[in-house]
Amino acid sequence: MPHSSQPKKFIPPQPAPSETPDNEAGIKMLGHREFVGGLWEEIGKLQFDFLVAQGLLPSHCLLDVACGSLRGGVHFIKYLDAGNYLGLDKEQVLLTAGIEKELGRAAFEEKRPEFVVSQCFEFKKFSKTPQFSIAQSLFTHLNPPDLRLCLRNLRAFVAPGHRFFATFFEGNRSRNLPLSHSRVCFYYSRKDLEQFGVEAGWRAIYIGNWNHPRNQMMMLYES
Repeated sequence: MPHSSQPKKFIPPQPAPSETPDNEAGIKMLGHREFVGGLWEEIGKLQFDFLVAQGLLPSHCLLDVACGSLRGGVHFIKYLDAGNYLGLDKEQVLLTAGIEKELGRAAFEEKRPEFVVSQCFEFKKFSKTPQFSIAQSLFTHLNPPDLRLCLRNLRAFVAPGHRFFATFFEGNRSRNLPLSHSRVCFYYSRKDLEQFGVEAGWRAIYIGNWNHPRNQMMMLYES
């Protein structure tokens, strides 16, 4: 058989059930930093620098979707004017750890960030409407129904001109597990995420590489 000189196509690893529970017990097992993916300083600063380069000003209101224990939130909260940071997460214990162990009570009282605990993206519980949103490593853990729900609910909440940045692992979603899980990686193609966005009423723009250390790509959704 002749030797083929064609390069092998990259195939993402098959997702496997995580041994870490996707709940408070899993957070307690790993710690609030590791549960959200580790690389605390590197990824926290990366997302902050990225949004500032995209035009985020202290006077803007920012929604951090799946903000977790505030890996990026500590940077955004200190930068934004008081009351202009909105954080949503499904785990109260992560938010509490982020406030008490990372942000600090003094900064919390001075900057007055607003938080909502929700497993179904209840953005309408916030008291104000943001101009920017980010979901850093959220779509990397969601199945299509949950991903679509996030896009649909956010689109219904924000005003025209809103910019929503979301990271994802680029690959074949046929290999994904059926249920969303915070400790399992999910893959999507660029076409998948463009289609999901258009279905929810967004204009979808592929940004691609933004120097994420784990090679997550970036999508932009504009209302």
